[in-house]
Amino acid sequence: MVLALCVLIHLVTILYAIKSGLSASAILSRTQGNAAFAAFYVLFVVAVAIHAPIGLARVAEEWLGWRGRSLGIVMLALAALLAAMGARAVWGLYGG
Repeated sequence: MVLALCVLIHLVTILYAIKSGLSASAILSRTQGNAAFAAFYVLFVVAVAIHAPIGLARVAEEWLGWRGRSLGIVMLALAALLAAMGARAVWGLYGG
């Protein structure tokens, strides 16, 4: 539910930016230093880092018959990678 709400808010924000004709520099000026923006996108990143590996693990189990410890380790690594990349993106826009 959290991820769905984050996606909805993110899409509405994109539509607002497009309709308003905001340039990249205008968007950056609104995001840099905005703690609310950073908190929202950190929540979004955490939700993705949790949700995606769980879903991919189920797909790997069903389609590939992959089970066991190795699947868990790979999915944990994927979660860490997604979290790190997302945190880097948030920092790039927030702290830039």
